[in-house]
Amino acid sequence: MNFSYQVTKEDFSSAGDASSNFKRTLKKIGIPSNIIRKIAIAMYEAEINMVIHADGGVIEAEVLPEQVVVRLIDKGPGIEDIDLAMKEGFSTATDEIRNLGFGAGMGLPNMKRNSDFLKVNSVVGEGTTVEIIVNLV
Repeated sequence: MNFSYQVTKEDFSSAGDASSNFKRTLKKIGIPSNIIRKIAIAMYEAEINMVIHADGGVIEAEVLPEQVVVRLIDKGPGIEDIDLAMKEGFSTATDEIRNLGFGAGMGLPNMKRNSDFLKVNSVVGEGTTVEIIVNLV
C-alpha cells in the first residue's frame, strides 16, 4: 500500500497532519501499536523539519509485508553537515521558530532513535531526502 502527502513550507496549522493521518491508517490495518509509535514519531519529526526548513515537499509512505518505508523529499536549502545535524541539540532554526516551540535540535536524532534504518541525502541549495524504515517483524 502506498500513500502520499504534501507538506507546505511554514504551514504550522497543518504541520503533523500527514504523520497523524498515516498513524490512523496504520491502526486501521492492524499494525502493532509499538511499531506505529516509532513510525509516527520519526515521520512527525521529519515532517516538522520540512515545514521549518524547506520550501515544502512530499512524503511517500509504503507499507510492505516486512517493513514500513517513509521517504520525505523536499526542496530547500539542504543540510551542510549531516553529521553535525545528527547531534542532539544542534539546530539551525531561527529564534522565531524556537519561540513557536520548535527547533530544539532533536529532529534527526529522534528519527534515528525511532527507526530501524535512517538515510539522509542532502544537496546544499537543492534539498534533502530522508528515508525512514521501520521493520514490522
